[in-house]
Amino acid sequence: MARIGANVPEERMGRIKTRHVAYVVAAFVSAVVPACGQAVDQSVDVKVLRPKRMDATAERRATLQVADGFTLAVFAEGLGNARMLALAPDGSILLTRREEGDVVRLVDADGDGKAERQDTVLKMKSVHGICVHENTLFLADVKNVYAATIAPDGSIGTPKVIGEDLPDGGQHPNRTLGVGPDKMLYITVGSTCNVCRESNPELATILRCDLDGTDRVVFATGLRNTVGFGWHPGTGELWGMDHGIDDMGDDKPGEELNLLEQGNDYGWPFVSNSEVNTMMELPKGMTPEVVLSRNTNPVLLFTAHAAPIGMVFAPLSSVGKKESDAFVAFRGSWNRKPASGYSVMRIDFEDGKPVEFLPVVTGFLMADGISHFGRPAGMVLAKDGSLLFTDDTNGVVYRLTGSGGAIGK
Repeated sequence: MARIGANVPEERMGRIKTRHVAYVVAAFVSAVVPACGQAVDQSVDVKVLRPKRMDATAERRATLQVADGFTLAVFAEGLGNARMLALAPDGSILLTRREEGDVVRLVDADGDGKAERQDTVLKMKSVHGICVHENTLFLADVKNVYAATIAPDGSIGTPKVIGEDLPDGGQHPNRTLGVGPDKMLYITVGSTCNVCRESNPELATILRCDLDGTDRVVFATGLRNTVGFGWHPGTGELWGMDHGIDDMGDDKPGEELNLLEQGNDYGWPFVSNSEVNTMMELPKGMTPEVVLSRNTNPVLLFTAHAAPIGMVFAPLSSVGKKESDAFVAFRGSWNRKPASGYSVMRIDFEDGKPVEFLPVVTGFLMADGISHFGRPAGMVLAKDGSLLFTDDTNGVVYRLTGSGGAIGK
């Protein structure tokens, strides 16, 4: 039996009448509405379990379970709130640290798979999103998008604002960035709340604009918080992982893998996992049938509350597969018992279509189920074909390779 005291993680369980749950971060939800549109009493078991952070010692890292055909090592450590990653033109790795408010350049000069240098190249409050296109570095904080020139020596020029007045952050302030095959810049903007009606049409979306920040439009909407996304190298299709609504119980809703297409509505806050969300009152005069007819359903679901963050496609030639798969970093739950996530998973694609989630790195959640020594976050495919991912609680960047070295190029 666990001793009650300072070393026990926060854990509570409450039986909550959903009509009384206060989702007032950004709006007030007045009732629970079923398909018939009338308020009902509905009870949900809401559990909070925040596994305690433990140090990522060598002994603990040795307990990680790594899928056959892959090898895991430490690329860099001592990095604090290590979040999102990008590959610079010279092969160095650029890392954003939201809490420290900076960008760090990681350099593996001798090619041994470990970064010998950690240089702070930029200071920027609340910086999170990052991507590189040719010699331009794109960055995002809560409200703005910036562009800066990357010099041949790896130094970063002065960032200039190319997009401003992004919506307020609220519950989801972490914007992420990517440049698509269409040479357009994509910007994720999460919702301000768990369930509410947003007043700004750019909230709960993916935005798209020209590389100079002009002509910004909503690309897709109804996305509560899609942080990780990427383009399948074979099909050019855009895929993303969306965070499900909290406080619906341990197993609902699943984290969604969506095929993201221009103009589509992915349901939030009125639809969750292809079903009408009973936490949210439908718009006046709107029937469940009409709401569902406008919804784009997810393609695959993953365990509820696992919190997908980074996502990247990588070829898998070194493990005997011709087609690229997607890798996803699941940071881990806080409102589920048992906890979910705390892992890196692979989405198996066959002929351009996702089939299933497969474990790649597990064990950051310790055997006791109430402690962890890592929460995977950002991901990037390095120049040598290895896959790097961050742990944003212990400041480690891990390096995943295939049995023959690189995962693929």
